[in-house]
Amino acid sequence: MKKLLSFILVVWFFSIIASIIWSFENPEKVEKFKGFFKKKKKIEVNIPKANTNEFNANSFDVEIEKVLDLNDKTAFVINKQNLKKFNVKDLEIYTQTGTVIKNLKSKKLTLPKSFTLQRNGGIKTIISHKNERIALISNNEKNCFFASLFSLNDNQELFRTKCLPEIAKNNDFNGLGSSNVHLKESILFSLGTPEKHKSKNSPLAQMNNSKFGKILEINKLALENKIKDKKNKLTVEIFSKGHRVPQGLTILNGQIFNVEHGPKGGDELNRVIKGNNYGWPLVSYGTNYLKDSGGDGASFKINHEVNGFTEPLFAFVPSVGISNLNNCPKTLKDYYKKNCLVALSLYGNNLRKGHSIIIFLLNKKLNKVDSIEKISLGNLVLRHFVTNYNNTLYEDEEGSIYISADKKGIYKVKFKNFR
Repeated sequence: MKKLLSFILVVWFFSIIASIIWSFENPEKVEKFKGFFKKKKKIEVNIPKANTNEFNANSFDVEIEKVLDLNDKTAFVINKQNLKKFNVKDLEIYTQTGTVIKNLKSKKLTLPKSFTLQRNGGIKTIISHKNERIALISNNEKNCFFASLFSLNDNQELFRTKCLPEIAKNNDFNGLGSSNVHLKESILFSLGTPEKHKSKNSPLAQMNNSKFGKILEINKLALENKIKDKKNKLTVEIFSKGHRVPQGLTILNGQIFNVEHGPKGGDELNRVIKGNNYGWPLVSYGTNYLKDSGGDGASFKINHEVNGFTEPLFAFVPSVGISNLNNCPKTLKDYYKKNCLVALSLYGNNLRKGHSIIIFLLNKKLNKVDSIEKISLGNLVLRHFVTNYNNTLYEDEEGSIYISADKKGIYKVKFKNFR
């Protein structure tokens, strides 16, 4: 009996060692296996008990209250009724792992077989046009990692990029993009270079034959024609290039603004002008990640203008992990009486913590940032604003706004006690 037990323990020990070695040598297969179960995982939503917290800003207080528990990262959050009286049941929530939540009920979306959660992939944004819902998603097909636009109404692929040139482990779909806006007869959406540190994907941002590292433009009529007739080709134009990881997009007084992640440092606020080049990977106020994070620690040229590129309106050094961007709500506009943008941030780093709302005040010409205020909201990893279908900020009857926090849920944000 003792010999049998000893034999079982030896077999168990060596099987554990073999499993560890196999996992180390086959990280992509392990990640794919995990992604399979993430896709199947049911997303839970619940209305929590009322509980508020207050944080101090320079000139007012910020009160936050969780209105919905949600155990996933959001891809887009829409208030489908857009009524001033907020009702959590009116939220249409898309999650990165492929779920839509309507009327507090979650449903798995039908997505292509190539849809992947590998390398931090998933649904990155939802484009709405009339009754259509179109997802920007990450894909892996026979070790070809690419991005695509996929119609959720009729399960049709509308557009796909070329394969990324990097090896799988150096791709990072956290950098794929996270926003879109409607500009007259066009829709703009962001598509980053999916990477953590400078890689073979980086030069794509400067290549006109690649759609990565760009703000892209789709004509609405062409989109409608593609959806009606699958034989049509959807033309996706380059609006601007030289972007690393463009995240939030918004329109203020007819001008387009975006925020994007730098490498190690160098998160940017940009005024986006059609045809302009914003310099990645040739210039940046950040540096490449250090060796322990897979990079070489090298710096970049800093002066954008001298090197023929458009300077950011502002660059954060250290980074804040900036995520979403929109117009300020009326309560802040009335207080500041200036052009005002509001952004969210994710983790940040040990030099500058994220987890914040960031307020940018701009001059009359919208070409200079006059002031920045960063308001910490504890440990919340802030992802998206609740908006309407066109990505215009939703405000309730009190002037409060609503934001999502990764794997925590949806929060009401109220600005009050202005001094």
